[in-house]
Formats: sequence, structure tokens, C-alpha cells
Amino acid sequence: MARENYNDLLAFVTVAREGSFTRAAAQLGVSQSALSHTVRGLEARLGIRLLTRTTRSVSPTEAGARLLLTIGPRFEDIDAEIAAVTEFRDKPAGTIRITSAENAIDTVLWPKLIDVLPKYPDLNVEITVDYGLSDIVAQRYDVGVRLGDQVAKDMIAMRIGPDLRMTVVAAPAYFYDRPVPTTPQALADHRCINLRLPTHGSLLVWDFEKDGHVVKVRVEGQWVFNSSSQILRAALAGCGLAFLPESMVDEHVAEGRLCKVLEDWCHVFPGYHLYYPSRRQKSAALGVLLDALRYPSEPAVRD
Repeated sequence: MARENYNDLLAFVTVAREGSFTRAAAQLGVSQSALSHTVRGLEARLGIRLLTRTTRSVSPTEAGARLLLTIGPRFEDIDAEIAAVTEFRDKPAGTIRITSAENAIDTVLWPKLIDVLPKYPDLNVEITVDYGLSDIVAQRYDVGVRLGDQVAKDMIAMRIGPDLRMTVVAAPAYFYDRPVPTTPQALADHRCINLRLPTHGSLLVWDFEKDGHVVKVRVEGQWVFNSSSQILRAALAGCGLAFLPESMVDEHVAEGRLCKVLEDWCHVFPGYHLYYPSRRQKSAALGVLLDALRYPSEPAVRD
């Protein structure tokens, strides 16, 4: 039976259960004559009578009783599922899928969400490490996390972290027989540890600025990773120079395991921002996420 006839089946189920066209029409919000016409049309298409009509009552025939027994519970299941879905509007429930750079997960998402999620047992969070600046709509993510200047203008964005500074580091042992670079161009003479960006298959360009002069450098080296934690490990092992968020290396620098170079060339980027499509209706689950991650100086987001 064509899907457009499901309403006819619902009409039959309602009349059979109510035992009255009058009561069924009131429940469905249609006229009694229209409802009678609908049921007669269903009987005509099936080629069998489903209801026995008298001046005082309406009751299902044997075929009608069998059909009612079969499809009636299915309409109840549909109603129950629709009711369950509408509850998502009122309480934080379901799964929020997030795409984010690894450092944002370690420094912002994990520290803030680990204390929040236990309060909402029906709320799940799925986080994917992604350096590829994926299209969150096409990839069916609910939200993304990027540096502020990487967020598309048609998205709703909210700051979730302070400004971020990238830095170039290496293990002290790396410089035992090599000069310390003093300009970005000098990196051409060094072994550097690269980050592979999955979307375009290219390597991350190291971005520097000094006195308004911007320099972008493509570096080379023996090691390429698609994870900043692996780059950090390689740098600690003396494999070369690494370009990493300052917050990721500060502890190692303080303990003498790494040293910074080109500090006067390393500039500040807008901090991490959470973003989602402007046409998306904000759910209770997303509202919990926004409240938990909002940077203290960031105003509330309004759609």
C-alpha cells in the first residue's frame, strides 16, 4: 500500500477503537462525513469491508478485527517514539558529535566536560580528532572547534578558550651540533617535524609574524605525523624542531626537556571557538555544551 494511505489506516483504527464515527472524527479533528468517505475509500481499495455500520454502532468485521489487531499496536509504537523524540527538546539527551584539534580537546573540552557529563546521564559526547577543517554539515557533526580565524562566517561561533600562541621547540640535544635558527627562513637548514593535514593531504605551513611582516614556511624533515601528541614525543626524543601550541610544551620547557626558538617571530592566534550551523535549532543538549564550554568573557550565544 502506498505511504500516502497511512492516514486512511489511522482513520480506520480510530473508528474501530472508538466504535463511533462521531467520536473518531472529533479525535482526529475532521468532519464525520470526511472520515466516513476516507474509510469507504480504504475498503474500496482493499476490496473488503472492514467495518459493520448500524444506526447505533460501528464494529469491525472479522477482516477489520484482524487488521486492527495487526496495525493498531504499530501506530501506538510510532506515537511512543514521537513522544520520546520530543523529549529531546526539554531535557539534555542524545549524542553531540564534535570535531576538534587534539590540543583543544586536551586543554578545553576534556577539562570542562569531565565534570559536567556525570550530571546528565542521558547526554553522550563523541569527539573526533581532526586537523582537516572538515565541513561539519557534510560530515554530520553537531559542532566543531577551531581557532577563531578559521571559523566560516555563516556559522554561529562562541569563544571557549584564551588566545593561543604557537611556538617552535626542540630538545637541547638537537642543538649540540647545529646552530639555533634566528629567522624563519633558517628552518630550511634544520630537520623539522611535520603535521599532515588530512583534508587536502598537505603539510601544515608554519606561520610567523614580526613587526607586521608575515612569513609562511614549508619545512622538511624525516618525521611526519597527523597528531600533535606524536610530534611532541618526537621533539622530546631529539628528532627535530616542532611547531606546537605553547600550552602544550610549557611544562617541558620549564623542566628543561625542550627549549624555545624564534620566540620573537611566534605570534598570537585567536583562541579556540566552538561553532555550529546558523540554521540549526539549539537543543537542550547543545545548550548544556555551550554553558559548560563558554569562555568567561564570552557573552551568551543567541540564535
